[in-house]
Amino acid sequence: MEAQSWLTRLARGTCTWSERWFPDAYVFAALAVVVVTVAALSVGASATATMSAFGDGFWSLIPFTMQMCFIIIGGYVVAASPTAARAIEALARVPRSGRGAVSFVALLSMLVSLLHWGLSLIFGGLLVRALARREDLRLDYRAAGAAAYLGAGAVWALGLSSSAALLQANPASMTPALLAVTGVIPFTETVFLWQSLLLTMILIIVSVAIAWMTVPMGSAIRSAATLGVQPADPLASPSPRTRPGEWLEYSPFLNLALVVLGTGWLAHQIAGKGLAALTSLNTYNFVFLMLGLLLNWRPRIFLDAVTRAVPSITGVLIQFPLYGGIAAILTGAKGSAGQTLANDLAAFFTHLASRDGFPVAMGVYSALLGFFVPSAGGKWLIEAPYLMQSANELRVHLGWAVQVYNASEMLPNLINPFWMLPLLGIIGLKARDLIGFTFLQFAVHLPVVLVALWLLGLTLHYHPPVMPGAH
Repeated sequence: MEAQSWLTRLARGTCTWSERWFPDAYVFAALAVVVVTVAALSVGASATATMSAFGDGFWSLIPFTMQMCFIIIGGYVVAASPTAARAIEALARVPRSGRGAVSFVALLSMLVSLLHWGLSLIFGGLLVRALARREDLRLDYRAAGAAAYLGAGAVWALGLSSSAALLQANPASMTPALLAVTGVIPFTETVFLWQSLLLTMILIIVSVAIAWMTVPMGSAIRSAATLGVQPADPLASPSPRTRPGEWLEYSPFLNLALVVLGTGWLAHQIAGKGLAALTSLNTYNFVFLMLGLLLNWRPRIFLDAVTRAVPSITGVLIQFPLYGGIAAILTGAKGSAGQTLANDLAAFFTHLASRDGFPVAMGVYSALLGFFVPSAGGKWLIEAPYLMQSANELRVHLGWAVQVYNASEMLPNLINPFWMLPLLGIIGLKARDLIGFTFLQFAVHLPVVLVALWLLGLTLHYHPPVMPGAH
């Protein structure tokens, strides 16, 4: 039996514990509702106000829910297209060992997530399945699955699909109250800051190193077959035509017509708004759907890919209303002092902060709240008005405050199974199978992120908010 490192033994022990005790993601969400409800009642909110807030907020995230669903679908139809599938199969032939394969998945999933977090989850899941089909590779399927999740858990919010950075760069997407506090913050002041790029590089290196060190070896390896998963190629060829009415389903004409129309619209948007047109979440989804139409070429292949993608969004559909209710309780149920639970939490952390210490206080608060509300975009709308006002008062660089939120908001993703759902649907595992590995990533990332946010924040200076049209 090959000797295991202490870190590998710790990962195995955590996995064993989580396999026995960790609940399904839906149970996790429902339990979060109960915890937040009890907390609201404990600060003096009435039962009527709390229940009203929950009901009023239940459907409040429906537009955002659909955007998240289309991010997953758009990422899936691109990653699962015949062209991408061939590329994934070629990439799966690169690693020479199981440990190298896990590290390879970790690196690629994080790099892809900087472009599109939804694509990262789907791409990572399909790459893990392709690696598991290699008979010459002794792959721990759980460790590989956890590595595929690192894009969503480690760096995605520091990349181009960052919900908070996209929102802040688009004045039309912000509420008037938020716009008055923050102004417009372009990507050059958030994701393209050298401090942000350095932090991203640090997190990628740390994450790959942990993934490498925690891979089980020898008899401790659990393959896909051992876990009851048959990682067959999910990209079955479309069934042959059986009637004349199906002709257009197999002709590329309709897909190409839609792509031409979509490309024309996108060119018009860029001509009028510049590259800022690409910082809209709807535009992001539109681009990936058009790309999916083109790469899948024929309507029947495209529709089959969408059909395979739909099971991956079931968790989003059923759990997002619960998180909408949580957000409403946090911000709508007022306690005996007339303050909401979110205000009380914000005051607790921000009153402890100085200008230099604000990134750490904001990071801790954002990570704590993110454990209960794992929607980066929706949670930013909750936090930003008062936390960014605090940043103004303490004269903290506003773009760095956005990146503080982004870096710390990702931390709970490593132990909250909500965003694992699309990945789990592809690789056929449960959250409990991956948590043991991702928990160790969380334990290391937490101090690294907070220290880096503090030190890098010292190199930046405050600039007042810039309003739309100002020069």
